[in-house]
Amino acid sequence: MTAATTARGTESLSFEEVGMTFPDGTEAVRNVSLTVSKGEFVTVVGPSGCGKSTLLKIASGLLEPTAGRVVVDRDRLGYVFQDATLLPWRTVKRNVELIAELHGMSDDERDRLAEEAIQLVGLDGFQEHYPKSLSGGMRMRASLARTLTLKPPVFLFDEPFGAVDEITREHLNEETQQLFQREGFAGLFITHSIGEAVFMSTRVVVMSARPGQIVDEFDVPFPYPRDPDLRFDPEFAGLSGEVSHALRGSHS
Repeated sequence: MTAATTARGTESLSFEEVGMTFPDGTEAVRNVSLTVSKGEFVTVVGPSGCGKSTLLKIASGLLEPTAGRVVVDRDRLGYVFQDATLLPWRTVKRNVELIAELHGMSDDERDRLAEEAIQLVGLDGFQEHYPKSLSGGMRMRASLARTLTLKPPVFLFDEPFGAVDEITREHLNEETQQLFQREGFAGLFITHSIGEAVFMSTRVVVMSARPGQIVDEFDVPFPYPRDPDLRFDPEFAGLSGEVSHALRGSHS
């Protein structure tokens, strides 16, 4: 077991034979090796409880693996949670400034970065609104904007759109894809949705039931930007079917 080290070369995030066994004896993940390079958007799918979110927590340093190691620079690591985790007493602008504030940036720098991020996620005009007045999709946009202020080279997404309706989810998929194109970060995305995984990603990784291990990987051939109607393309349906077949096999 070792602490994370700074990523080398184009490898922004690397799991090297990572395993995690909790104190109660539950083995969550076993021997996971996975690399995400700059300009890659990798999505992990797998059965509930297979350790997908555990991998993100290990990458971020919230958990220390019991085997293997993670190679990543955590100084500017972006992490978008399942919930928007906005502070209800802060406006959108003040929520977006929070991470930059915690990193000790000056008032002028925080203001500039927050405004840029708010523009990027399409929340211009909502700077002085409070979270309670926002829709679920808008709250997730604010959460994305907050992380964007650090301009992170690595972005971790833990099922961020699972709680919103299908139409909003599709819009957020498209907007996140556009952010990925514009910013060029290394993205590691967790989802239960095969369609979301194929639409968003350069590569889809399938994990087995607990203890989670990588059992299959699929390169996604569709060029960016991806039109929403891609979801109805026969090639898209065929690849989604292959991922689904691998996922069904991962339960056994």
